[in-house]
Amino acid sequence: MKSHLRQPIWFYTASLLLIFTSLTNAQPIVPPPNIVYILADDLGYGDVTSYNARGRLITTHIDRLAREGVRFTDAHTSSAVCTPTRYGILTGRYNWRSTLKSSVLSGYSRALIDSERLTVGELLQKSGYHTAFVGKWHLGWDWAFANDPDELDQLSSNPPVDFRQPIKSGPSERGFTYSYGFSGSLDMPPYVYVEDNRPTAVPTDSTVSVDDKGFWRKGPTAPDFVHANVLPHLTSHAVRYIEQWAKEAKPFFLYFALPAPHTPILPTTAFMGKSNTNFYGDFVLQVDDVVGQVMNTLEKQGIADNTLVIFTSDNGCSPKANFEELAQVGHDPSAGYRGHKADIYEGGHRVPFVVRWPARAKRGLVTDEVICTTDLMATVAEIVGTPLPPNAGEDSYSMLPVLTKATYAKPLREATVHHSISGRFAIRQGDWKLILWPGSGGWSYPSAPEDLRGLPPMQLYNLADDPAEEENLVSVYPQRVARLQALLARYIEEGRSTPGPRQQNSGPSRWPQLGWMEAKRN
Repeated sequence: MKSHLRQPIWFYTASLLLIFTSLTNAQPIVPPPNIVYILADDLGYGDVTSYNARGRLITTHIDRLAREGVRFTDAHTSSAVCTPTRYGILTGRYNWRSTLKSSVLSGYSRALIDSERLTVGELLQKSGYHTAFVGKWHLGWDWAFANDPDELDQLSSNPPVDFRQPIKSGPSERGFTYSYGFSGSLDMPPYVYVEDNRPTAVPTDSTVSVDDKGFWRKGPTAPDFVHANVLPHLTSHAVRYIEQWAKEAKPFFLYFALPAPHTPILPTTAFMGKSNTNFYGDFVLQVDDVVGQVMNTLEKQGIADNTLVIFTSDNGCSPKANFEELAQVGHDPSAGYRGHKADIYEGGHRVPFVVRWPARAKRGLVTDEVICTTDLMATVAEIVGTPLPPNAGEDSYSMLPVLTKATYAKPLREATVHHSISGRFAIRQGDWKLILWPGSGGWSYPSAPEDLRGLPPMQLYNLADDPAEEENLVSVYPQRVARLQALLARYIEEGRSTPGPRQQNSGPSRWPQLGWMEAKRN
């Protein structure tokens, strides 16, 4: 890489001075808030009423969070699919810096988060918090395999596991004092709950569903694991955890990762037909009800005022929701943005993001500040007054100044990098978004090789003028394209997008998805 893309020596000196200053001046918020992070699975930007006035879903409880807190209209996941986004949430690091350069893990994959990497949970543990994970992990952990199987990342594989043995490298070793959940998505085997590293039951059967919306892959299923009951079952555990720790003097952090409205789309009887759309819409309303149950529990325990509640989704809506059915009743899960889950277009990674914290956050604030799900790490670090070490949270910016409406240098982020299921990149700075690929990089058109022939190799959009990403301006503004390319190259090569010393990316050092970078090297 050419030297003009590297940071000058003064940048590192200033960065180290900034880090030293923060170490000596960091002031925690007293009393520290409880923190509840509710992560929906495959919920679209337009599936929440306050984000889509033309939508057909009435999300009463999520909208209440927005009315009583802060609603971000330009929030993004670090990836357009679930495993990589979850990596970014817990580490504050872009997912493509990990060994996983594209796609997602399976229910049998080994742990993705390195044991030496600081997570949000570990940061809060060290700051005096009790920490808990409930729900869908999907970041890999180490099962007790009967042999040394190959192809663990295949989504339909079922290698032999001794379910009587504890798992390793799971949530308990990644910052969570208590954990209860399952390994992959709800449509990926094995279907086994694991509590504090131990499976709660040994599978006695192997189930499969071939229904399009209620789909799940064939695999070992424990007798206490009933697909249609997973969401309420997990919710009961989250509620009990809050009830238990509300009585303690120690603050708590609950990472509640929902398995819904991802497939299998299985709303319970009480929600069937409630949305007047389809089963997906009904399932979204059940997710909204889960948010209501969590909020009601916080209020009953008298701790809602000083509890920071964040609700968001891990990526955009999946085509399994059946867009044609939803369109017939006038509902668009992407609210007019192009694309959906897996895509580099806005519909793949622009998500609802609401924060309620009555003790500190501004009530009813709506902001267009660009944020990313990686920003949780720096935010909680500022809340507890614990500066991040140089090798942690490399892509995390604290959103606390936005929440409290404090004076800060705008924009919060210099730029934001997006990533698709196939490993394609985009970079957003201000209103401008450069996609370093001719198509969607995911599942929507154009994605097939024959569809990409003859298209420009990159796409440039001004999202202020063209939020639907319809007019490609890549040939009109070549200098802007070059500047955005150079910025992305710097972020990749420096191993971080925040100020600080250079860090190493994990895995292969080459980026075949970025041919122009490879050409520069050669």
